[in-house]
Amino acid sequence: MSDVSREKIIVRTSMVGIGVNVLLAALKGAIGLLTNSIAVVLDAVNNLSDALSSLITIVGTRLAAKAPDKKHPLGYGRIEYLSALIISVIVLYAGITSLIESVKKIIHPETPDYSILSLLILAAAVIAKILLGNYFKSVGKKVNSGSLIASGSDALNDAILSSSVIVSAVLFLTLGLKLEAIVGVVIAIMIIKSGLELIGDTLDELLGKRPDSELSKSVKATVASEPEVQGAYDLVLSSYGPDRTIGSVHIEVPDTMTADRIDALERRITANVLEKHNVFLTGISVYAFNTSSDESRKIQDAITDMVMAHKGVLQIHGFYHNPESKLILFDTVLDYAYQPKELHRTIVEEVTKAYPDYHVQITLDTDFSD
Repeated sequence: MSDVSREKIIVRTSMVGIGVNVLLAALKGAIGLLTNSIAVVLDAVNNLSDALSSLITIVGTRLAAKAPDKKHPLGYGRIEYLSALIISVIVLYAGITSLIESVKKIIHPETPDYSILSLLILAAAVIAKILLGNYFKSVGKKVNSGSLIASGSDALNDAILSSSVIVSAVLFLTLGLKLEAIVGVVIAIMIIKSGLELIGDTLDELLGKRPDSELSKSVKATVASEPEVQGAYDLVLSSYGPDRTIGSVHIEVPDTMTADRIDALERRITANVLEKHNVFLTGISVYAFNTSSDESRKIQDAITDMVMAHKGVLQIHGFYHNPESKLILFDTVLDYAYQPKELHRTIVEEVTKAYPDYHVQITLDTDFSD
């Protein structure tokens, strides 16, 4: 899907959301004022915040679609994360203000005055919110828009909250129980919870989170599918907005490959990964592995057993043994749950002791991806 068509879909979907939420806010606001219901009024305010969220989504999508330039060579895609963060803050603010107003109504209660018509309108609003929420989430997943997915989840939560307002109204009409303000508190708490979760998810994107396991594994599989590649390691993926991912990877190739063959191999890998996964590999580094020495394979097997015996070692790769220069090279990937530097120091000492005639160089790699 092109950036232009993606932008149009997001804008069109957000416009639908604005229209529906403004209409629902007007209806609920009128019902809330006529029936003297704080819960319905707060529900109307929540719809207005949803409409504002859709407007911010449109603005963020427009800005994120700007073409890369000299100042921002990787584009403006991360603006979508900022717009999602603004939406999250608006949701949180709406929840806090709703909580304050609901507590005031608990201290100074008022008697609501519902009608059958108002309840029917509220029920129709619940159905509209369910349909809108599913629509947002479906389109959001299709075009990989975090803002639309967040708005969809928020709309489905609103449907639950509006249902609770209807339940409190029925309880008042049938049993005379005044639960308006209490329901308002529950609504406010759920809105606050939703806002905090949205903020957390967006901050993860801005800080840079671990790439999706399925994506990283499939990229490595594509890289390793080349006959000359014995393994793909140290895959780093960085997101610069939805559908804009760059990365780097280490590949292990025979020590007999010439520079021109490696160059052709790297170009094929870059093209294949871009075509299959929409990931642009900006760098491919090379490990050489021994192809002609039985001694090298025996040493590699012995060292692998020695290193992997340590709890906390996830992987050993990039092994190379040079008997002429008395050099042993390899990388280790250690679990974050352990103290990597201390474990790395222990491994270096142990391997050096086992092979005192060699210069042992062990690189401590980071567990970037699955």
